[in-house]
Amino acid sequence: MSERFQVRSYRRFRWVAIPIALAVTVILAGCTQEQLQGWLPTAPGTTNHVDQVIGLWVTSWIVLLAVGVVTWGLIIWAAVVYRRRKGQTGLPVQLRYNMPIEIFYTIVPLVLVLGFFAFTARDQAQIEQPIKNPDVTIEVFGKRWAWDFNYVKENVYSAGIQAQQLEAGTLDQSKLPVLYLPVNAKVEIKIESRDVAHSFWVVNFLYKKDAIPGKTNHMYFVPEKIGTYQGKCAELCGEYHSLMLFQVKVVPQADYDAYIQAQRAAGFAGQLGADYNVNQNLPGNGSTNGG
Repeated sequence: MSERFQVRSYRRFRWVAIPIALAVTVILAGCTQEQLQGWLPTAPGTTNHVDQVIGLWVTSWIVLLAVGVVTWGLIIWAAVVYRRRKGQTGLPVQLRYNMPIEIFYTIVPLVLVLGFFAFTARDQAQIEQPIKNPDVTIEVFGKRWAWDFNYVKENVYSAGIQAQQLEAGTLDQSKLPVLYLPVNAKVEIKIESRDVAHSFWVVNFLYKKDAIPGKTNHMYFVPEKIGTYQGKCAELCGEYHSLMLFQVKVVPQADYDAYIQAQRAAGFAGQLGADYNVNQNLPGNGSTNGG
């Protein structure tokens, strides 16, 4: 009797498992590159960190979907198998305590949470690792509602203005602040604020960092693909937060050098310092507060 039951159970499992396996295979085979990278707004290899972020994101979703499928399956199975049948009355036998189940739904979520934390901490530590002897150092000042860029080693700067709206509701792309970076160069970004909290976010780079008054934050990366990338403030900072936009142009080294020379020739030599900050009584700047 038991052998017959096992054979039937195996056959049922096989007829359920085969269609699921085929469906999963077909779905994965038909996925576009956008779907395979979890609909993230970038392309692999944009920077030296992008692939790592994509891997963490996609793997996390696969694990979470697997947990969801198992959970939904158990819910549906329990609802079908233990449904009230015709002629049944009263309540079914109640199970108030089951040690294996208690252990299962305590240990499994704990392992998942610790796993997510460990992999996230590992990748974040690698992304945040400072670059020794960067080829390019950029000092970024967030301000309401634009960006200033100091090219530290080259001793030139670019002062940005707020995004300008046209009559049709579009933006004048030619007037957006632009940050130039040479491709395949080791880049250090120093991020500061002139007034309130902002957040420096290059969307395609899949990373952002807050600009906090009185504090300098850092980003380190290597841009690996030539192109123009959109940037924005990711921290609500006031009335025109949505217009605090900029662009990042990753260009060949020769084009980068030409841009630096053009800035110097146009009179933008030197650096824009903290003396333009709205908050003049921040710690360490030597100002007093009337007290």
